[in-house]
Amino acid sequence: MKLLEYSIFLLLLFLFWIPPVVIRAESVALGNFSESDFLNQLPPKIVTDINGSDYDLSRLEISGWLKEKTDLIHDPEYSSEIETINFCSYKKSLLCRLTFPYKNEGHIQKKSLLTASDDSIKKFLKDLSRLANRDPENAKLTMENGKISIFSLSRAGTKLDEERSLETVKYYLAKRNFSDTLNLPFSEIKPEITTENIDNMGITSLIGEGRSNFRGSPKNRIYNINVASDRFNGILIKPKEEFSFVKVLGEVDTDHGYLPELVIKKDKTEPEFGGGICQVSTTAFRAAINSGLEITARRNHAYPVSYYNPQGMDATVYIPRPDLRFINNTPGYILIQTKISGTELVFDFYGTDDGRKINIIGPKVLEKNPDGSMKTVFTQQVFDKDGRMTIEDIFNSAYDSPDKYPHPTDDTLTKKPKDWSEKEWEIYQKAH
Repeated sequence: MKLLEYSIFLLLLFLFWIPPVVIRAESVALGNFSESDFLNQLPPKIVTDINGSDYDLSRLEISGWLKEKTDLIHDPEYSSEIETINFCSYKKSLLCRLTFPYKNEGHIQKKSLLTASDDSIKKFLKDLSRLANRDPENAKLTMENGKISIFSLSRAGTKLDEERSLETVKYYLAKRNFSDTLNLPFSEIKPEITTENIDNMGITSLIGEGRSNFRGSPKNRIYNINVASDRFNGILIKPKEEFSFVKVLGEVDTDHGYLPELVIKKDKTEPEFGGGICQVSTTAFRAAINSGLEITARRNHAYPVSYYNPQGMDATVYIPRPDLRFINNTPGYILIQTKISGTELVFDFYGTDDGRKINIIGPKVLEKNPDGSMKTVFTQQVFDKDGRMTIEDIFNSAYDSPDKYPHPTDDTLTKKPKDWSEKEWEIYQKAH
């Protein structure tokens, strides 16, 4: 009989036991405070420091992390002022009714338990990392009188350690000895090209050059050519690295210094920010060809453009594609130098002279039609120092008639293009 009674007791314990409040691992307990009391303990403004850069953390931000839970607890040292307690009904526990003495009802205290959500803090840190994280910057170099020198120092990058920062913030809140500065952990990312290792790059000779003439270009096009070509001046390409023109170019909009000018887009020619950048990609393509580099991506323009004579040696780009890509197949680094002389854009590639010889056959016009459409071809041959051919690439280009891509009768737009921002449209209107 006793065994049966004990079994029934265990069953009731299992069915009706309500466990005490447990703080989940996804939150941190801050103590028995109300939200307002806790926030009033904080400094009006907390500065989070990440590698010397300051970012503000406000009380309002922290309040979004907090959750206040009210509970009744039994405290023998506390005399209750609650008139109607019914503690076990509040706990919704049959076991409580069986085991909780009525005399304890006079010692029930109402307390607020404050917690901070891990998920909310993680979201804050994720947003903060977008502001604080910084890519490393390689040293930019120049070649003067046959000697390489630095014109832009390298700079280490910064990456917020979000996992360790979460623990730092939680400890700061739980400790409640608040200072107005919170140092968050980060990792430093070293640049690949530093001011200390330029002597080991093998940059000793001019290995190739590309030229193109933009004579007759309108002022906005000339301006864009200057802005875009400057992006590539001083760029270094590692041995075996695949160079991407679009990646180095970056964003093309008014915030990055570009003006609206005509571009070939789909089935027409129309103004767009950055018109003229293909003058830069075409010149870079010619330098890569003349340096004997392996071309991995290149597309000709939709129709023949006079700026890119001789036809057949052009390269069109548009973010995100088409792109111009090639591989540095030399034994050392390649340093890109750009310059503008009159109306001629020049790309010089400096690197290691490994004895290779480059032979360019063409470009040849295979077909030319009255409507302006045409086909061309040229061949790039590369021989190593022993005279063995290592590359033989044939570049065919097929151009449509320019009539298929009509220019606007009046270059001035009267309506904002859908993909332009209000700021870009305002700048365009002021310029026209």
